[in-house]
Amino acid sequence: MKCIKLLLIVLFFVLMPGSVKTAKAQCAMCSTVVESNSKSGAGTTKGLNNGILFLLATPYLAVGIVGFIWYKKYRRKNIALINTQETW
Repeated sequence: MKCIKLLLIVLFFVLMPGSVKTAKAQCAMCSTVVESNSKSGAGTTKGLNNGILFLLATPYLAVGIVGFIWYKKYRRKNIALINTQETW
């Protein structure tokens, strides 16, 4: 059983670097185009800002929902605790 667990861990760490994808960031040319569009009055900047705010708010919203569910499910009710251990 230990051999199988060790094999799975080694296989995980061997295959993990192959699954990494590179991320494309906003280049200097793209930021220049967005700035020039905002000066000319185009709506591209507003859409970009809304997208950034949406991406920023999503993780906070997810953590808040999970925290609220956890609070509702595991909060203490007014139950008297009974001491089962006897003191000598």
